[in-house]
Amino acid sequence: MNFIDLRSDTVTKPTEEMRKAMYNAEVGDDVYEDDITVKELEEYAAKLVNKEAALFVPTGTFGNQLALFTHCLRGTEVILEENCHILQHEVGAPAIIAGVQIRPLRSNKGEMNPSEVEKTIRGEDIHFPETSLICVENAHSNGRVISTQNMKEIYEVAKKHNLPVHLDGARLFNASASLDVEASDITKYCDSVMFCLSKGLCAPIGSMVAGSKEFIAKARKKRKIMGGGMRQAGILAAAGMVALKDMRQHLKVDHENAKFLGEELSKISGINVNLDQIHINMVFFSIEDSSIDGKLIVDEFYKNSIKINPPENGEFRFVTNYWVNKEHIVRCVDILKELLNAK
Repeated sequence: MNFIDLRSDTVTKPTEEMRKAMYNAEVGDDVYEDDITVKELEEYAAKLVNKEAALFVPTGTFGNQLALFTHCLRGTEVILEENCHILQHEVGAPAIIAGVQIRPLRSNKGEMNPSEVEKTIRGEDIHFPETSLICVENAHSNGRVISTQNMKEIYEVAKKHNLPVHLDGARLFNASASLDVEASDITKYCDSVMFCLSKGLCAPIGSMVAGSKEFIAKARKKRKIMGGGMRQAGILAAAGMVALKDMRQHLKVDHENAKFLGEELSKISGINVNLDQIHINMVFFSIEDSSIDGKLIVDEFYKNSIKINPPENGEFRFVTNYWVNKEHIVRCVDILKELLNAK
């Protein structure tokens, strides 16, 4: 059965071009650094974000945690935003893998206040863990894009205190498309960055971590410690090359479709849509009638060959992607209208 899938952009399947590239990929043992397709991907990825080197890793969570593990000494403290992915959706990994304490800050819809960041930095003191890293996220998990000005100011604070900045750029290219700038215009305000090849870019597996040559050399060994030393990984890297070379340009279409979805949903009586929050491919909305069971909505959509996630804290999230078009969106909106009218 063919489903319309609005749960996330992680559900995207590889394109035909990716499948062909994977089939024809030249491979070697990447732990020995002799997989030429992986090396080509790492070199291309590093250039895209204007960093000295890059490393292929299995997932975005793996990449973020590898960055923390590489940057930080055990027992130190990492400053980040209270609702970011590293804190909310990576199952407490910083404590397990890097052995660090997390110091979350409140924010304005994902943007941390640079002066608050500076106040939170802790130096050498017998009572406190020392700050070792500042993390930012762009695009944010709440669907908003963080301004480069905000990133610049936080980066300047970090440099003033001789601290590195790591960017969780899982949807980095969504952010660059939204801001209409190159990815490197965003990543110049961080020392390391992780970005996903999957999600909206359609690769089946994989993320990249980029930074200085020294940082990536350390990260390569720590990747092995974490079990991420893949062997003939060129089969996966080949899809990643297609993702970075060909699929980035399509993200603006996903954004346009998300805006169309949000506008159509907002026309339904009893639906509240956060239209000002549609920066990328995510649409957040709530249903005014609190008696309507979210699970019922999920089940009814599924019966109509549409997959959605249940609401979180009373809010639904629909995510557009390469395999969702305007016809699909109209169908989804019509079904929701029918469900609410039948209530």
